[in-house]
Amino acid sequence: MTEAPDSELFVRAFARGLGVIEAMGRGPERQTLAQIAEAARLPRSVARRLLMTLCALDYAGTDGRLYRLTPRVMKLGLAYLYAQPLWRQAQRTLEDLRVEVQESCSMAVLDGTELVYVIRVPARRILSMNLSVGSRLPAHVVSLGRALLSGLPDTLLTRYLAEADLVRLTPHTETSPVKLRRAIEAVHGLGYAWVDAELDESICGIAVPVRDGAGQVVAAVNVSLTAGEWTERKARTRFLAPLRRAAAQIRSSMLA
Repeated sequence: MTEAPDSELFVRAFARGLGVIEAMGRGPERQTLAQIAEAARLPRSVARRLLMTLCALDYAGTDGRLYRLTPRVMKLGLAYLYAQPLWRQAQRTLEDLRVEVQESCSMAVLDGTELVYVIRVPARRILSMNLSVGSRLPAHVVSLGRALLSGLPDTLLTRYLAEADLVRLTPHTETSPVKLRRAIEAVHGLGYAWVDAELDESICGIAVPVRDGAGQVVAAVNVSLTAGEWTERKARTRFLAPLRRAAAQIRSSMLA
């Protein structure tokens, strides 16, 4: 059970520290005390003490004026991932999938209006975007995200389309809420999501949802490809069956 902020068990200083980490993660790599305090909605004196604590614990660093997060922060998220049976099996499964298809393979989960990469197994041929575990993207502009969004109830999908920042990232980015809804709902019938050059003009991808024992979409797996080299039909023929097998293996591991 989650304690309310006014509960005697709620540690406000700890919550504020986590808020500072989240605020730093949303902003530029290096930020001033004033920027962080404003983003975290804290008095500067409080933000400064929290930043000094994070620096002492090596979760943050500073040159005396600007503050930045350190790679040690990744341990907080990775501790969660490594503890999940889903992650352990999925890592092996995606490594096998990458060997089979010889393309970059990933798994992501939904966090608000963004997807978060939890596994990334790159191919030898590097794509233009440098994505890694922990990378966040707007969910609607990539195949992984649309596969994840296809699992939302209608009310939550409506909320997503109302709250998401539907900006045009490339000439091909779909920004119409009506058309996006149609594309996301189409995933139900197709069983996969295909997105071509909407995040980056050089990248396309095909993804399938991963469901738990209750049939709920809990993650998605995809194959990332070079745009211009693949059509939807060609990608579906080559990658859909291996992707579905991978998703089924991950689901089976959750039920074991």
